[in-house]
Amino acid sequence: MDINELFTQLTAGLASFTPGNAVMILVGFALIALAVRKEYEPVLLLPIGFGCILANIPLTGMTEGEGIFSLLYRVGISTELFPLLIFIGVGAMIDFSPLLAQPQLVLLGAAGQFGIFGTLILATLLGFPLNEAASIGVIGAIDGPTSIFVASQLAPELLAPIAVAAYSYMSLVPIIQPPLMRLLTTPKERRIRMEYAPRPVSQTARVLFPIVVTLVISLLVPAAAPLISMLMLGNLLRESGVVDRLSKSAQNEIANIATLFLGVTIGSTMNAASFLNLETLGILLLGLLAFSLDTVAGLLFGKLLAFLTRGKINPLVGAAGISAFPMAGRLVAQMAQNEDQDNFLLMHAMGANTAGQLGSVMAGGVLLAIVSHLI
Repeated sequence: MDINELFTQLTAGLASFTPGNAVMILVGFALIALAVRKEYEPVLLLPIGFGCILANIPLTGMTEGEGIFSLLYRVGISTELFPLLIFIGVGAMIDFSPLLAQPQLVLLGAAGQFGIFGTLILATLLGFPLNEAASIGVIGAIDGPTSIFVASQLAPELLAPIAVAAYSYMSLVPIIQPPLMRLLTTPKERRIRMEYAPRPVSQTARVLFPIVVTLVISLLVPAAAPLISMLMLGNLLRESGVVDRLSKSAQNEIANIATLFLGVTIGSTMNAASFLNLETLGILLLGLLAFSLDTVAGLLFGKLLAFLTRGKINPLVGAAGISAFPMAGRLVAQMAQNEDQDNFLLMHAMGANTAGQLGSVMAGGVLLAIVSHLI
């Protein structure tokens, strides 16, 4: 090998580096900055950002063939393994007692899924194929694992922008939702106090709940069975009270490892060739619209309930009907206390928030069933 050939090999990476790669590396830095400086979903945005940087370094071989990211994608994304493992951890973290004590809040969880179907229709009208439109619409649930689960089956080519949109908007819940809350509710409505005199929820009910929910939803919407079963398995570990080690492992080691590998693998799909285009921008904008529509639908339904109950329900609780648990619930409680320091809506908001978690899984299963049948 002469000196010219050696020089060519040593500089091959630089020679293959494109302006698009530079832009995407800056995007990776931006995601890491949001994670480190602003603490916006750092557990997800930091590995996604680092994976994005690695994906845009030419000739590493990490995203091709038997490269580490190619392997992780086949093992964890194509098989839906990573989002399902994360759902076990999510289920182990959720306390469904507020929802069991106030089952009427399930209506707000259902209303919080309107944006998914509204955005699906709009995306279809804009020219997206039905499978892609459905995957984009699920972003509105603000539920990263569900978005990835649906997109990996219906539109794997759009997985990177959909995952980034879902997790980015999840981190921006405290920024996106408050203006909509203030716009659609009056100070008087935000000051409505809701009585909290919950019915006692027995351990038997808490143990039976995940089993019954799994059976009912899996029978009604079989396509949702993988997601709902893993979510409810985690919750059963929590509520049984006899497998504390497994419950803590699901919440910590299993969820953390799956989240790390999921984030860096999603980031590794963000290469310039597939990410820097108008379609990606359209997906991000439609995802933001879906999120906004879900919030608006929840608030408007909350206002309707406030009217029908003659002021016994605070409309803000409707904004917690999305799946961003527990951020949306905490934000609603904070907004109410900003108007009235003695107004405590946390348990009501958490009830609606957990209902939204179930609603997003059902919505994702419904879309999978419908779209798979039609295409």
